[in-house]
Amino acid sequence: MTSNEIIRFLISRPIQAGLVDKLKIRYRPVICPFEKLLSYSKDKTSACDIGCGSGQFCALIARFTSVKRIMGIEINQTLINNAHQMNDEFKASKSFTFEVFDGVNIPDEVGEYEIVYLIDVFHHIPMTQQALFMKQLHRKMRRGATLVFKDIDGGSPLVIFNKLHDIIFSQDLGREMPYGNGLRLLKEIGFTIQSSFRKRMFVYPHYFIICSK
Repeated sequence: MTSNEIIRFLISRPIQAGLVDKLKIRYRPVICPFEKLLSYSKDKTSACDIGCGSGQFCALIARFTSVKRIMGIEINQTLINNAHQMNDEFKASKSFTFEVFDGVNIPDEVGEYEIVYLIDVFHHIPMTQQALFMKQLHRKMRRGATLVFKDIDGGSPLVIFNKLHDIIFSQDLGREMPYGNGLRLLKEIGFTIQSSFRKRMFVYPHYFIICSK
């Protein structure tokens, strides 16, 4: 599976969505390393995506991995409706759950999944709630589960491009945390760090923290 295959797959999705949502679905792989994110699910049977948007990453999991049970949660009902459309063709062979949540209280069902993804969600959480959100996630994840935490490095001068991106597409000025601070926070909460690294795509300074409970 390559980034070009991922892009072609998402462009081909027959989904009735607004223009902005379609742009996010079809072209986000150009700026986000989805192929690397997917690699962490290769030996898993269940996966949960917190902040699943229109369900495009859940569809990638369904298409390119052997995961059989997939959950996505999002704060917007329209995006959840998009996610159902996006994944309709896989429902005969995979089990899906898509739910609206309030952005604060993580569903207990997260504890049923082997791997949990938090992709570019953390910087949209109010700064005063970020640590509380991650503590709650740690508490609700099952022991031995993997967390794939990916966000934008607030310590990089290139963070300005992500802020512009979010203002245009999300009408939100992000609260990006520097890579080192994010790593320290997850350690202090009690996650066991397996690996961590930075990866820049165009002008977007991503960082990954792979950890477990």
